[in-house]
Amino acid sequence: MAAGFDPSGRLPDVFFEPGTSSFTQFLSKAAPELLPGRRPVPPQLAGDVAPHGTTIIAIQTAEGVVMAGDRRATMGNLIASRDIEKVHPADAYSLIGIAGTAGIGIELMRIFQVELEHYEKTEGAMLSLDGKANRLAGMVRGNLGAAMQGLAVVPLFAGYDLTPADPARPGRIFSFDVAGGLYEETGYDAVGSGSLFAKSALKKKFRPGVSTQDAIVLAVEALYDAADDDTATGGPDLTRKIYPVVMTATADGTHRLTDTEITAIAEQVVSGRMENPGG
Repeated sequence: MAAGFDPSGRLPDVFFEPGTSSFTQFLSKAAPELLPGRRPVPPQLAGDVAPHGTTIIAIQTAEGVVMAGDRRATMGNLIASRDIEKVHPADAYSLIGIAGTAGIGIELMRIFQVELEHYEKTEGAMLSLDGKANRLAGMVRGNLGAAMQGLAVVPLFAGYDLTPADPARPGRIFSFDVAGGLYEETGYDAVGSGSLFAKSALKKKFRPGVSTQDAIVLAVEALYDAADDDTATGGPDLTRKIYPVVMTATADGTHRLTDTEITAIAEQVVSGRMENPGG
């Protein structure tokens, strides 16, 4: 039971105080133990006891952004999951991908989704893209204690800016460090254990103003390259029919590629690598 709740069923006084547009601030008063960063962690390093998600990629396009993530989670030298989903919509126009400790990352992502929805319902307006990124940075910063014990979460955030400074570049990408540092990226970015190889692949083929469809193919190719060199990153699995999760954010909102769409692209990439393994 959350701290301060009356067994009689009466809501605690915090529910009747003037509201705040931040759900995490409200939760820190009403039930702080429900925030990932407020939970006790073991004194020793605990990174190997929980599954870890790996590579996430984001690419700016002429229409917005594309975000893709592989499906593998690892626990030490073991594959903990082959079909975890690490890329999700944050709200109607933005996307979030999680690398790091899977359980904490998924929980942080869900609280972030509620944070944005709570703000919109309280204020009657949507947060700006910069405001969303700043809110997420604060949540990452709150997990610093757990991160120092090996339970780190590093998200990648991207979205379609409804009021862009440059109309030719409505898509924006934000990266973070474990201390909550916030950085805006240009063109593309990747996080996770395979990010070095994914960014190296994108460096050769990315061009400003790339179309959304071409960026989707680039993202799947970059994940293939990451999986080729990083054991923690899973490539397209044609046998089990497990493919990357790919989402877009444009003026029409967020969209997740269907199984049929991503299957066709993944098979196209794998077929191309059969002829030219080096890409």
